[in-house]
Amino acid sequence: MRNISKHNGSSFTRGKITSVRGSVVSIGFENNLPPIYTLLYAGKNHEIAIEVLTQIDAKHVKGIALTATQGLARGMVAESFGEQLSVPVGREILGRMFDVFGNTIDDLEPLPPLEKRSIHQPPPQLDKRSAKSEVFETGIKAIDVLLPLERGGKAGLFGGAGVGKTVLLTEMIHHMVGKNEGVSMFCGIGERCREGHELYFDIKNAGVLNNMIMIFGQMNEPPGARFRVGHAALTMAEYFRNDEQRDVLLLIDNIFRFIQAGMEVSGLMGQMPSHLGYQPTLGTELSKLQERIANTKSGAITSIQAVYVPADDLTDPAAVHTFSHLSASIVLSRKKASEGLYPAIDLLQSNSKMATPVTIGERHYRIAQQIRQTLSQYEELKDIIAMLGLEQLSVNDRNIVNRARRLERFLTQPFFTTEQFSGIKGKLVSLKEALDGCERILSDEFKEYPESAFYMIGSIEEVRKKEAIMND
Repeated sequence: MRNISKHNGSSFTRGKITSVRGSVVSIGFENNLPPIYTLLYAGKNHEIAIEVLTQIDAKHVKGIALTATQGLARGMVAESFGEQLSVPVGREILGRMFDVFGNTIDDLEPLPPLEKRSIHQPPPQLDKRSAKSEVFETGIKAIDVLLPLERGGKAGLFGGAGVGKTVLLTEMIHHMVGKNEGVSMFCGIGERCREGHELYFDIKNAGVLNNMIMIFGQMNEPPGARFRVGHAALTMAEYFRNDEQRDVLLLIDNIFRFIQAGMEVSGLMGQMPSHLGYQPTLGTELSKLQERIANTKSGAITSIQAVYVPADDLTDPAAVHTFSHLSASIVLSRKKASEGLYPAIDLLQSNSKMATPVTIGERHYRIAQQIRQTLSQYEELKDIIAMLGLEQLSVNDRNIVNRARRLERFLTQPFFTTEQFSGIKGKLVSLKEALDGCERILSDEFKEYPESAFYMIGSIEEVRKKEAIMND
């Protein structure tokens, strides 16, 4: 039985179930029709929770079940205590793992009685937001140099299945929690149980669980639970931002599964689908979630979201709607992954709104633009190389190819989270070291060194050491 909530009898009302269609339940009331988002309870021990989504007429509501509906039948009683789905907030939730109802699922000591807040909160008002742009360092070369993230902004990790979205997110948790005083939060929407289990123990073994909160709406749960787990995570994150005035790093894996859960709920509720079968309310539902992630005067919620791209198609409505909310887009490429260039970021497809001279400084901007130009020219020359070979290029073009190939390899990085598979020790690289390395490659300082010496290293100084080892 789920410990769903403590009830107050102030606005108690009782109705009867009139129909059950999968996760969608219709309930009739004689009087006191419950408002939208109210939780209704059914079953012997109130173990089935239903959230009201529409009022059909003056006496009937239709809701979506957040738990399995086995055992529900027409004529059964459903009770409302006038409350919405709420989750616990407070320092005590740090280091714990939760489900959408705010129940702990980590088999540790039960939580003490805590304040509970509704998961349906308005976004911060415009006058409470901070207009200052600050860069958020990650310690990952390719991201810090070419795609700087915004503190209090939203960054998307786009990619199909198996190109390294979860690995990159886990690496960011490792860096942030290790060096950041803030709170990290992982929200798994439609996660596989195996992934959640592995992540929990990885975080625990890294010794950073004490500043971390994890909340999961797993793949095998009803669409209603997966649809609401993002809102539950944001309510917990907002407590640390607004009440404790701390910075929060919110990692969402995977925002597409939130859209997918919304699509399932919409279909079950009988709404007419729009383009490619998506729900007609896709834009509104995504905005309600995304607009709560913001930089206020008291603190910031910085979000990094994995976005599964169906069939690697960036014109899919789910990808397009998500793009519009982001300050940085990190596109992962299957081609890069197949070449072993990890993180497999497509540097020309990815972009960041922070990459302006005013925000990141003239030198950083100049180096980033030179890198983009070099990689873009190399991309154009690839067809000629494939047909005629490298020897037919002019000296100038050959230099561009050499620089681009060294840059591509220098921007790979060994991760702490993959040490056990790769056998290479993870590296954290500061922005200064990354910029120095790129600048020196662009000025042909390492022209005589083989490309392989730049692969999977930290700072540029390691090139000489690696070449010495290779020559021994």
